Amino acid sequence: MKFSDAIKDAMFQSMRMDEKVICYGLGVPDPKHIFNTTEGLQEEFGASRVFDIPISENAMTGVAIGAALGGYKPVFVHQRFDFFLLAMDQLVNGAAKWHMMFGGTMNVPITIRLIVGRGWGQGPTHCQSLHAWLAHIPGLKVVMPSSPADAKGLLMESIQDPNPVVFIEHRWLHNMEGDVPAGAYHVPLGIANTIRIGNDITVVGSSLMIPEAVHALDFVKDKNISADLIDLRCVRPIDWDAIFKSVEKTKRCLVMDIGAETGSVAAEICARVATNFGSKLKSPVERICMPDFAVPTSFSLSKACYPDAADIAEKILIMMGQIGNVDPIRKAHTWPHDVPGNWFSGPF
Repeated sequence: MKFSDAIKDAMFQSMRMDEKVICYGLGVPDPKHIFNTTEGLQEEFGASRVFDIPISENAMTGVAIGAALGGYKPVFVHQRFDFFLLAMDQLVNGAAKWHMMFGGTMNVPITIRLIVGRGWGQGPTHCQSLHAWLAHIPGLKVVMPSSPADAKGLLMESIQDPNPVVFIEHRWLHNMEGDVPAGAYHVPLGIANTIRIGNDITVVGSSLMIPEAVHALDFVKDKNISADLIDLRCVRPIDWDAIFKSVEKTKRCLVMDIGAETGSVAAEICARVATNFGSKLKSPVERICMPDFAVPTSFSLSKACYPDAADIAEKILIMMGQIGNVDPIRKAHTWPHDVPGNWFSGPF
């Protein structure tokens, strides 16, 4: 099943199980159905549960909070994370605080789907990954799946969570295919998934950086390097036990992030690993992030902004004290830089 279809399946399963689940957002019932993730929902559940909404991000978030307080479980969707910035006050000062301000007696069970990612010159205002902003806010959970199975399981779990969850999808993952359990399927929030097992280095990340790391680890395996690859799944809460247990074994840690470097989730993980392990580390903890400037619209300028499998492999080799030529990975990428591979067919 494709990643996008797994999200759609999670919505069908959740809405069939609970009539209080509603879905809305700009473009939910339009012909492209938000990257095909909402196709067929309105036909099955009707326009009273699945509907479009005017372009008013602040208002639609307030509607979600009110509906949640009234017993509903809204899932609302923004086709870009950037558009949601107009609703930060509702989320940060409203939804995230409600449970605490009322002594745990009231809940705001809303799920906010935000889409990030690059392509065809989206430039400074249409491809930002600002998950670190939200991971900073007490009262929020922030989910970033990297596989179709996790997309379904984490979304179903998010919808049933009694408090607000921000569910962040990288659009380059929408066409990824993988095995997805049928029927109701839940993945607990805040539990990382160790995808690869190794002894030499701990590699930590989420979202698109996980498949990029898989390619990198396949490359460095020929250099006799093995790694624990930890998919965080959530950047709030973070599964610190999984990270620390792995670093205790490998004594090296590389953290990957699709956000800008300064103030990143990667920075927080690096800080805690350094604090907890200090001189026990065989090499300094390192990170791979986006650079600290807005992404240019120009194809020729933006292509150098995004870290990929070659960058990860190169960093691992350096941390292991090896000098390796990663040109074979770069030369294998013969497609344009604004699509993830020659298999990618959109939508953009």
